[in-house]
Amino acid sequence: MHPLKPTEVAALILRVLLGVWFAHSGGEKLFVSGLAKFTEDVANYRMLSAPWDAVVAYTLPWFEIVAGLCLTLDVLRRAALVTIAGLVTVFSYGVGHAWSQGLNISCGCRGDGKPMDYTMKALEFALYFLVLAYLAWMERRQAVEGRNEPA
Repeated sequence: MHPLKPTEVAALILRVLLGVWFAHSGGEKLFVSGLAKFTEDVANYRMLSAPWDAVVAYTLPWFEIVAGLCLTLDVLRRAALVTIAGLVTVFSYGVGHAWSQGLNISCGCRGDGKPMDYTMKALEFALYFLVLAYLAWMERRQAVEGRNEPA
């Protein structure tokens, strides 16, 4: 094993933090606020009708948990990055839709029921995309250097 470069240490820290954040977010939806509340939050976006709002609400937290744990534990790391990037893309589209419709809703992320601050949410998504871009760049760089074992 080679000593980690500062860029690799940064990638490790970001990967663990992002993974823990997504696993925690999914866990809150499942075990704290509950799936009934999350189904209401999904329905409030007015993008899906029943029963599709419930299908999304009952499956999405599991994707967050599994992808977050995989990213944190360095298991199927690339697949976890792609999954989280897809989730963030879909989330940002949903929030953009709600913002464009002037909806005063909770994002459903934490189950607290507080209305979204759309500007802060946009900054949050920008941060996610920056972190994901950095991690993707590091994945590619490590693969080119031959230091990345298949994940």
